[in-house]
Amino acid sequence: MKNINFTKLNGLVPAIIQEPVGGKVLMTGFMNQEAFDITQQTGKVTFFSRSRNTLWTKGETSGNFLLVKEILADCDQDTLLIYAEPAGPVCHTGTPTCFDGDPGPGLAFLSQLEKVIQGRKGQSADTSYTARLFEKGLPRIAQKVGEEAVECVIEAMKGDKEKFKEEAADLLYHLIVLLAQQDLQLQEVIDVLRGRHK
Repeated sequence: MKNINFTKLNGLVPAIIQEPVGGKVLMTGFMNQEAFDITQQTGKVTFFSRSRNTLWTKGETSGNFLLVKEILADCDQDTLLIYAEPAGPVCHTGTPTCFDGDPGPGLAFLSQLEKVIQGRKGQSADTSYTARLFEKGLPRIAQKVGEEAVECVIEAMKGDKEKFKEEAADLLYHLIVLLAQQDLQLQEVIDVLRGRHK
């Protein structure tokens, strides 16, 4: 990364923290050179507190760290965009984002759905359809992905867009379940797609 310009705001740059998969803005803060360096070294977002005049790593008290996936600078090298995976609620109020009430981009829901699905692993099969799928294991989950893919193709060929959307939703859901069963995340698939288009 090119040198960040810390001179415009008396040694600080704004840092926008965004969810990697859904693109939801989680919070904003400021970094000085030391906070930026620590963030790069540790992989945990560290800010400079203007009110306390000190460094602080998000999550150092709560354990809800922001785990860095990628850091980008804007065209003037004086603002940072940091993609980070939250280890828990981001806001001190206990909400997932400091911008409470913002549903984020539409794709942000896939990230929320993925977290719900991952949370169902190991739960009693009586609690949900997802838990029952996990209990039945890989053969059943893989079979469902195949079934839903075929049903998507059938509805597309029929030209029934409403039913196709429903089948596409079923396919996405079951694919996320299969990823979770394989201990993989959507972000890893996105990384593969990004790698193909560099």
